[in-house]
Amino acid sequence: MARTTFDELLDAGSHFGHLKRKWNPNMAPYIFMERNGIHIIDLYKTIAKIDEAASALKQITKSGKKVLFVATKKQAKEIVAEHVKTVAMPYVTERWPGGMLTNFATIRKAVRKMSSIDKMMVSPSYTNISKRERLQIARERAKLEKNLGSIADLSRLPAAIFVVDIVKEHIAIAEARKLNIPTFAIVDTNSDPNIVDFPIPANDDASKSISLIISKMVQAIEEGLTERKIDRDKRADDDREEGTTGSRFDIDDDDDDEISVTGERLRKPAPGAEAGEEGRSRKPGTRKPLGKKPGGPRK
Repeated sequence: MARTTFDELLDAGSHFGHLKRKWNPNMAPYIFMERNGIHIIDLYKTIAKIDEAASALKQITKSGKKVLFVATKKQAKEIVAEHVKTVAMPYVTERWPGGMLTNFATIRKAVRKMSSIDKMMVSPSYTNISKRERLQIARERAKLEKNLGSIADLSRLPAAIFVVDIVKEHIAIAEARKLNIPTFAIVDTNSDPNIVDFPIPANDDASKSISLIISKMVQAIEEGLTERKIDRDKRADDDREEGTTGSRFDIDDDDDDEISVTGERLRKPAPGAEAGEEGRSRKPGTRKPLGKKPGGPRK
């Protein structure tokens, strides 16, 4: 994984924070200085937090889980959608539907409704309804696609969410915290980093800063997916090798026991079996008959 450099963050303007009067005191550890009434973020700490978040996202995706990206800001919508589509991860760039995580079953019903509309539109019965009804169905389908189209493949709750600007997306953060879902976020000087599990102190308003950080996260996800594919292929090859070698039988030349065609081992008769009844082994489950006690039958 390529490490983020100081110059990249500096060129993207990731060090610019908000006005001093708008700061959140919990961001003090990540603020380097104040200049012209604007807080400057310590980029060395930003680099460390980017590496930490990227490593965690890599492990999550390597285990086959999904990461939900949330960015409804005007300058972040297209950037997030463009980068996240390359790794086939779900994202929300329109209005956050309230209860999307805490009431996930209802959201899934809306997604299923969208798929049922798609099936109906290709059926012969769709041409038999009136033009007005077709127009209403098309509008409903477009609305569902706009709000839920990017999460159509999300069949279960995501393993983590990545948020741009936690002040604007405070509902998404609150729902994730209620369900104990790990949260990753770009936090500016007006945000509270304590409510996020993996905060990345940086400018969350500049499009270049957002694009740089999102690209690093997507790169880590790509590496996790690649390693997962390599591990699966390796396990499949090992299983095939075990399947071919498992049917063979190793015959020891020093072993006097015979081996049948079916692979079962035939034991030699126990010593003394040819001498008579005393050498024969009893069948399992049978008991030796007891003799009569001296003294005759009990009265």
